[in-house]
Amino acid sequence: MADESPLDRFRQALTSASRAISGDAEVDVGWTQDVAQAQGQSIRVPMPGRTLPPAQAREARGFADSFALKLRHHNEALHRRNMPAEPGAQAAYDAIERVRYEALGANDYAGMRENLAGALDASTRSDPIARATSTDEVPIQTALALMLRESLTGQPIPESARAGVELVREFVESRTGDDFEKLAHSLDDQRAFQALSLDMLKHLELTRAEETDQPPEEDSGEDAEGPQEDEGDDQQQDQGEESESQNARSESGEGEDEKDGEEQLRDQEEMTEGDIGDEGEEGMMPVRPNRPWMIDPESFDYQVFTTEFDEVVEAQDLCDHEELARLRAYLDSQLTGLQGIVTRLANRLQRRLMAQQNRSWDFDQEEGLLDAARLARVVVSPGHSLSYKVERDIEFKDTVVTLLIDNSGSMRGRPISIAAISADILSRTLERCGVKVEVLGFTTRAWKGGQSREKWLAGGKPAQPGRLNDLRHIVYKKADDPMRRARKNLGLMMREGLLKENIDGEALLWAHNRLLARQEDRRILMVISDGAPVDDSTLSVNSAGYLEAHLRKVIEWIEKQSPVQLVAIGIGHDVTRYYKRAVTIMDVEQLGGAIVDQLADLFDVE
Repeated sequence: MADESPLDRFRQALTSASRAISGDAEVDVGWTQDVAQAQGQSIRVPMPGRTLPPAQAREARGFADSFALKLRHHNEALHRRNMPAEPGAQAAYDAIERVRYEALGANDYAGMRENLAGALDASTRSDPIARATSTDEVPIQTALALMLRESLTGQPIPESARAGVELVREFVESRTGDDFEKLAHSLDDQRAFQALSLDMLKHLELTRAEETDQPPEEDSGEDAEGPQEDEGDDQQQDQGEESESQNARSESGEGEDEKDGEEQLRDQEEMTEGDIGDEGEEGMMPVRPNRPWMIDPESFDYQVFTTEFDEVVEAQDLCDHEELARLRAYLDSQLTGLQGIVTRLANRLQRRLMAQQNRSWDFDQEEGLLDAARLARVVVSPGHSLSYKVERDIEFKDTVVTLLIDNSGSMRGRPISIAAISADILSRTLERCGVKVEVLGFTTRAWKGGQSREKWLAGGKPAQPGRLNDLRHIVYKKADDPMRRARKNLGLMMREGLLKENIDGEALLWAHNRLLARQEDRRILMVISDGAPVDDSTLSVNSAGYLEAHLRKVIEWIEKQSPVQLVAIGIGHDVTRYYKRAVTIMDVEQLGGAIVDQLADLFDVE
């Protein structure tokens, strides 16, 4: 299309390439301004500059290629089955498996080899190994993975990590012996590669656990398929791997890779539709406006290690008045040329709302104002009595709207600026229409766990701890406060260091429960986000897709059981796979219009 930007065309090319590599036509590639990540079939890679600098474009290609190779060659259920218990061994185990599937691509395709090298170089520069000055500071899993990659592909270790690797090279080589050579002969066989990896971890004394070989009766079904996989039947293997990976992400598929093909495809379709969890007859019941929340909390299968360090804080308490004023001025400076567009869209919403509140007339009344339109009938037929009309007001539901804004690091820059100004304009517009507005934000207090993780470490690292980070829920504007008092608070979103990680499921519950406490007849919750929940600390010690599965269940519960109307705006990422009522935008300039259109549609529904 003529109006497509180079970035749009580049993203489309990445999506097409990822679908071809993975063999999955549903793969979608989106942008992030934070750490690259993948959740199911959604891939988020760092957004390059608008001019597509070669190094940045290669980095984005590399991350997309890596995630696509994982979808094609990695079996998540098999990977998790024999994962060692020790956290350090788990990290090394994961890193070694990534080397395996990336090596399969790097050895076969020269272009992919360069792309993967670019992504590795970018991630290594921010790894602790780049700053290590002694052996104690070197993360062994990173060094081991880099040395293994060097052996399997012949590619040199990135310059930023060379010094760190050399600090531990002699130690690793003295313990691993010919392990690297053995692994090189098993690249195409994940099961054999996994067994050799566990041997190597024991040689390095990262784990003392014995190999957890499956009993013959459990392996029989899979072993029968083994020769077929070895013969290169990629299509059948990919279908089985993708289905098992989906089952693992929904925490319901471990050990079920012996299902027949029809069952696997059926499970995959259910995951694609977002049907995680079974609400039974409850899911079929009609909405009951005053139904209590969390009737069956066990169905969420979600736990929190500790809430001791969580906080709900008002924006003005996070920085002083002078800094808030400065941040607000900075926000305003970012919106030159844009505020007029958003204001015009907001005015359109105001006209639609005011139209619903216009007065109307009851005709043919016995008394009231004379209906002049019917005087001609009286003149023609004097026997007819005079007709009167009575003015009445249309009942307009008392309404409150909550804007829940994702304050994660991937929203940094233009997206968070647009979200903040849209919240500002809409709050003032809805306020003029008699609609109350609450503006909330959600993030975490720290990167990678904070005090919650420290408490978990001090407690002996219990397995499957659940959510493992300190929540920070921010109140920018209360529903009953006028916008003039809260305007400066929105500038806090511009503060450096505020935007960290995002645990969407709990934030959604928090905002939802605040709405349930309100007395208004119509309650609307709008989520502005750029994708799936991400918290490295939680995801590193729980099952794959732990936070995403919880988010899906919370959304399903609200949409089916709650009186709250839920709508979402996705920025650069498809959120329609989570929310029934949602819109996805690829350009942040579309955000203001998307919010107005979605709210207008909700107000039209009686």
